[in-house]
Amino acid sequence: MARKKPAGVEDRIIDATLALVQEQSWRDLTLGHIAEAAGLSLAETVGVFPSKAAILDGFSRRIDKETLKLAAEEDFTGASPRDILFDIIMLGFDAMTPYRSALKALTKDVVQEPLSALSLLSPTFRSLSLMLEAAGIDSSGLKGMLRVRGLAVAWASAFRVWLTDGEDQAKTMAELDKRLRQGENIIRALRQRRENRRARRQNHQEDAAE
Repeated sequence: MARKKPAGVEDRIIDATLALVQEQSWRDLTLGHIAEAAGLSLAETVGVFPSKAAILDGFSRRIDKETLKLAAEEDFTGASPRDILFDIIMLGFDAMTPYRSALKALTKDVVQEPLSALSLLSPTFRSLSLMLEAAGIDSSGLKGMLRVRGLAVAWASAFRVWLTDGEDQAKTMAELDKRLRQGENIIRALRQRRENRRARRQNHQEDAAE
């Protein structure tokens, strides 16, 4: 029978990591440092999170859970999926607010390390997929994948603003709204182009039949 993980161990490791990234670079930070800060042995630490990337994934899941919890407490009656998505993304930033200093330091380090940056893609796409689903927007299949990728561009732009924004998050909201509108315009243009192409093809077929 599998042994149950001690309660709170995941949180201790994640919190220790977030504290340490504000004191030393992500590149120099080791699992041994994290284990020591969390009051655990290295074996206990890697038994829960086998890599630093796994710890960041665990942190991402923590934020996902808190974001969905906050969203469940909201009344979105009558709101459009787009407006709900906007609000849920902002709730995600609210959930990250206690960790803003750590995320600022982490982001500065990770962008200089391509492999570390790549390891964040999967958790980010998962989070955005959950946000889309919470807003009533399908994130499955090819169309869903494209929605997630497109949303990632808007979210990343808003995230960079959020890192240095004030408590009212006015700049973040403005940036997010702008990027979402740009995404909508791109989708609208692509749909129009597809319809125009379909119409031209149909006209060509009709001309050929005459």
